[in-house]
Amino acid sequence: MKKNTVFPMLAVALLAVWGQAQAAPNLSGEWKLNTSKSDFGPAPAPEMMMRTIKHSEPSLEITTHQKGAQGEITTELKYTTDGKECVNKLPNGEARGRAKWDADTLVVESVRDFQGTELKSKETWELSEAGKILTINNHITLPQGEFDLKLVFDKQ
Repeated sequence: MKKNTVFPMLAVALLAVWGQAQAAPNLSGEWKLNTSKSDFGPAPAPEMMMRTIKHSEPSLEITTHQKGAQGEITTELKYTTDGKECVNKLPNGEARGRAKWDADTLVVESVRDFQGTELKSKETWELSEAGKILTINNHITLPQGEFDLKLVFDKQ
């Protein structure tokens, strides 16, 4: 093989490997909350929570169905993972948020009105155990103070 063709072929191979390494994890699937591995901080744990995620970069659609002390509720959120602001309609108003990748971690920041109070949320989403576990660490900020939640979901 000629010397002048080795470098371009090596460069193409390295770019292909680098491109695969930079691909965002696919969050799509049916996810069931694992309450025993989750930490709800001061909030009451739901009886059950299921999350359906449709993820096709950069589109991210999240449908969450949960049942707890306040009854059953289903929410639908849509984001793009490019950091652009998205507005989602919720049963009690709307939420404004942005989602973006930080390496293999999805960061979702949102602001919403919760019972007349501004609620700020910063979530970090990480996949582990070959994409079978989704962990969402959520830092909540209210005028009365701050707290953290940890939601662990098992892929169904």
